[in-house]
Amino acid sequence: MNRNEKLTSLKIHSPDVLIAGGGINGVGTFRDLALNGVNVLLVERADFCSGASAASSHMAHGGIRYLENGEFNLVREAVQERNRMIENAPHLVRPLPTAIPIFKVFSGLLNAPLKFMGWLEKPSERGALVIKIGLIFYDAFTSAQKTVPPHRFVGKKKALAEFPDMNPDIRYVATYYDGSILSPERLTLELLLEGEAEGEHAQALNYVSMQGADGQIVKLKDELSGNVYEISPRLIINAAGPWIDFANRGLGLSTRYIGGTKGSHLVLNHPQLHQAIGENEIFFENKDGRIVLIFPLRDKVLIGTSDLPIEDPDDARCTQAEIDYFLGMLERVYPGIKVDPTQIVFRFSGVRPLAHTQAKNAGQITRDHHIQEDRLADLPVYSLVGGKWTSYRAFSEQVTDKTLAFLGLSRKAATHNLPIGGGREYPRGKEEIQKWLDEFEKSTSLPRKQVEVLFRRYGTRARQVATFMEAEKDAPIATWPNFSYREILYLVQTEKILHLDDLLLRRTLLAYLGELSLPLIEEMADAVGAGLGWDAGQKQAEVKRALAILADKHGAEF
Repeated sequence: MNRNEKLTSLKIHSPDVLIAGGGINGVGTFRDLALNGVNVLLVERADFCSGASAASSHMAHGGIRYLENGEFNLVREAVQERNRMIENAPHLVRPLPTAIPIFKVFSGLLNAPLKFMGWLEKPSERGALVIKIGLIFYDAFTSAQKTVPPHRFVGKKKALAEFPDMNPDIRYVATYYDGSILSPERLTLELLLEGEAEGEHAQALNYVSMQGADGQIVKLKDELSGNVYEISPRLIINAAGPWIDFANRGLGLSTRYIGGTKGSHLVLNHPQLHQAIGENEIFFENKDGRIVLIFPLRDKVLIGTSDLPIEDPDDARCTQAEIDYFLGMLERVYPGIKVDPTQIVFRFSGVRPLAHTQAKNAGQITRDHHIQEDRLADLPVYSLVGGKWTSYRAFSEQVTDKTLAFLGLSRKAATHNLPIGGGREYPRGKEEIQKWLDEFEKSTSLPRKQVEVLFRRYGTRARQVATFMEAEKDAPIATWPNFSYREILYLVQTEKILHLDDLLLRRTLLAYLGELSLPLIEEMADAVGAGLGWDAGQKQAEVKRALAILADKHGAEF
């Protein structure tokens, strides 16, 4: 069914389960319920993965620093889920060597007991001994799966040989492995498409908002047409992330479940800094005790993140004060590398949907997840509170099990070892990848370079994209030739693009990597418009909309 048919069907058939929110927790739950045959509808008021889930640090990580809070079960679960992401979505999640520069030896030994007693608001700087103990625990949680190598510890001499631009005041560098998520938006979308592929019992609509409820009747508004639809679900799953309490209020429920904190990031075009970190994330403690990171994102460098209280998630923007902080923090580790604001190509900010708490330090707020249950008369509402990107599958499984129990159904499918999208039949190792690419090249008329680009973008789904591209005459996008018009048309027809910014910000990495220009934006509008039937006025309006979003939320002006 196309989008209009799905909306029309709501007048006839109501889903058993309505999921409000198209971030990673909502989409993960949607896919799990779809696999188990549940009649489920997911609605998202904007585009999928356009809120908190899009503001990720691009890491699949266990959260080593939460060991200090005594959250061993959280870290164990997250490490296991990190490994599953690497195994199930290897085209988008890859092992990431993470280096910790260490400036002290014994500092921080009392952090954990003082936190436990409630006597510590700002922890002491973690020294080598504390970090070593933490990494031993961290390795113990992942050793059985052997998805990533164990940590290693080197002294100053070897560390500076490996990282010659690093601060010579370091005492040690510890390196352990987590995972990098190349595109959180694409991973979320592929999960969603897999849910819909299970059959017409599972439908997902972007740009549809939940407007309120009257007894068992829930009103949904199509944000494109303004039309309102009424459905009668048996259960609502509120997966609105930091907007959970706002969504509940719209339903007539007064809740205070979320006490989220804002996290911002910058993307830099800085070849010298990129060369200095190599393929490593640099994960370190700034002078004020804040844990910050420097992260390789393709040929750019991502730095972050803040952890600031905020009341309204819609107000989240990366401020000048945060920019100054991020640029200043680099001196802690790379004092000889200078960065200036002209090297910022993109910035983004989002709100972590953390549980409301009285914790005095934002870093001490738990990243664990749980379900809060309320009722609208006889209609249950499950609010999905907290969680980490890395743990989305485990949280989705928990929500699905509770939902299946409510519906009186038994689980018939699990997601532990289920490949995701372009991760299906993904070749392992360099030799297998080359063999796969050789076979792919033989089966298509596309040049080798384009074959490799498609594989990098879509994993094994590249074959489907290539087949579509070859079905009719194609041409490269003049202002960015490694995309073609047919490739963009494929994304429009199969990936629920409704606005130009959906393509620029979430179906591709063009905006994140600072690769946009006004001519490219206009040409992409032509390509998307051809697929969606836009006239000249609509294309102009979409370009104006995209430029406004890029400037307001991401500091990108053209």
